[in-house]
Amino acid sequence: MHAIRVIYDEHRALAAVIHGMLYLVREIRYGGAEPKFDVLRAMVHYIHAFPERFHHPKEEAYLFRMLRTSSPHAAPLLDRLETEHRASADRIRNLELALARYEQEGAESFAPFAAAVADYAAFHWEHARAEETELLPLAEAFLTDAEWREIDAAFAGHSDPLVGADAGAEYATLFRHIVDLAPPPLGTGPDF
Repeated sequence: MHAIRVIYDEHRALAAVIHGMLYLVREIRYGGAEPKFDVLRAMVHYIHAFPERFHHPKEEAYLFRMLRTSSPHAAPLLDRLETEHRASADRIRNLELALARYEQEGAESFAPFAAAVADYAAFHWEHARAEETELLPLAEAFLTDAEWREIDAAFAGHSDPLVGADAGAEYATLFRHIVDLAPPPLGTGPDF
């Protein structure tokens, strides 16, 4: 069940970016740090690009679809998670707009941006928790070895038609870029 490890790893990568955003917001709010808009833009881009174009579609096309067939009583959970995937896109758009306003308008738009970051973080933690503690155990219990082979194959080769055959490399490069831009202790970029 290689796909389970991939899902956990992808959740952790996204969580690292979200933690980074929360850290930068705290530094601005309480430490008087200047906003690192290049880092924040890269983080928001990662959050937008990765789950919406890559992670959620694979979950739905393979894991959710097969579990819905194998375990009909999983339907309410799957319906909720699919609804959350759609809601995630709206929250990310709000985050993008809040960042753009903050960058254009300055300090008076910091509070709405900080609220959008906190909202997305809380939403992500709960969604990832539900997938990891409710969905994946159901999948382990009800999916067959043949279904897992198909799911594993889908998650092993990250081929996103919008990016190309090696989409995983693009997101790894973007993640590395964030690390290079972010100040310590988040990354290796210049200090505040």
